[in-house]
Amino acid sequence: MELTYQLQDLDVAVNYILSNAKSKTLLFYGDMGAGKTTLIRELVKALGVHETASSPTFSLVNHYESEEGSVFHFDFYRIEDETEALDMGIEDYLDSGNWNLIEWPEKIENLLGENTQKLVLKVESENTRKLKFC
Repeated sequence: MELTYQLQDLDVAVNYILSNAKSKTLLFYGDMGAGKTTLIRELVKALGVHETASSPTFSLVNHYESEEGSVFHFDFYRIEDETEALDMGIEDYLDSGNWNLIEWPEKIENLLGENTQKLVLKVESENTRKLKFC
């Protein structure tokens, strides 16, 4: 499944994700600048979080609360190896049943179970992105 969307229509992409995801653990693949954080920011808002989401690049994880429960946003770009994710308790997050939105999941692929949804973002043009479910 694929969706091409304009950056000004992020709500279309968010609705597409929420309607089609087979898991609450979403893995966001894409090059730097593909729009992973921007899309996740809108997704967090759609999940009922009232504060503005920001990238957890240095803290590795941001925790948000919504009326639906916890939402965790991970950014593993800066980790050196999977041990860092294990040390922060990634397995507990993945088993929690909460929303886990993970940027740079390729850095921890050996730790991810099968109950995940892969999403690949690609830049089509300056204002257009392609989102593919894998």
